[in-house]
Amino acid sequence: MAKQYIDIMQVFKAPVETVFTELTDHEKFGKLLKADIKRIVDGEGGYINGLGSVRKITPLPLAGFEETVITFEPNQVMEYVISKGSPLKNHKGRMEFSKVDGSTRLRYTIEFESKLPFIGGLLKAAVEMPIKKGLSSLANSYM
Repeated sequence: MAKQYIDIMQVFKAPVETVFTELTDHEKFGKLLKADIKRIVDGEGGYINGLGSVRKITPLPLAGFEETVITFEPNQVMEYVISKGSPLKNHKGRMEFSKVDGSTRLRYTIEFESKLPFIGGLLKAAVEMPIKKGLSSLANSYM
């Protein structure tokens, strides 16, 4: 099955520390995407949303999947993989944060494959659209 790629760039007129904290907080990220996301396992090293933390995403009643944070470098990078459930496989998300002229640039990449044939493109759109909309809304809130 074909691998799907999402590559989103967004600039925020806010310090990288502010944007990183906002986007790596599982519950706040859920509210931003208008999705039911809850942290179910705390991360290590004093960062409850950091390395090893697990969030449960429930897009539909009674259905859900879990994502585990596999890389967490404060104010720089967060990576996660789907660790349980989902119609996606080999899923990996990566948020890279950088300072640019007093603002923050986010590069958010996601790659995955569909477990079901012929719906990779539909799943890509279902994943990508709410993220783009949420990031744009957050960016506008800093204006």
